Amino acid sequence: MADISPKVERKVALLDENKTVLDAATIMVERIIGSVVATHSSVVSGIFTERDLMRVVAQNQNPATTKLKDVMRTDIVRASPHDSVEDCLSLMRANRSRHLLVYDRDEFVGIVSLRDLAALMLEEKEALVEELTKYITS
Repeated sequence: MADISPKVERKVALLDENKTVLDAATIMVERIIGSVVATHSSVVSGIFTERDLMRVVAQNQNPATTKLKDVMRTDIVRASPHDSVEDCLSLMRANRSRHLLVYDRDEFVGIVSLRDLAALMLEEKEALVEELTKYITS
């Protein structure tokens, strides 16, 4: 199976970890995305996802005053652009995560979601079906 590089989103929403949950939610709604990557001094420090937002709401915290750094996930699960879909799915399962931050060596290059991986798998399966159909009908 091919690597994940074609599905790595390189235009990532970055937000300083001292910004509020409301700031993050606003960006997520505007850009129709499920996460923002939190930074500290321009270095990745965590990820804030829809699940984190639900936890803030369920715990009756005020999104307008709650800082990302207080509720974001800091145990960053990393992938490489050269990792396979299977490897990424295993990482997601093991870490109960739907997003992986993608690093090329030590450089942050993007993010990949479970939805991205599902799309990649579907594209690969469709290509295989097309090849097999050509083989059978030729």
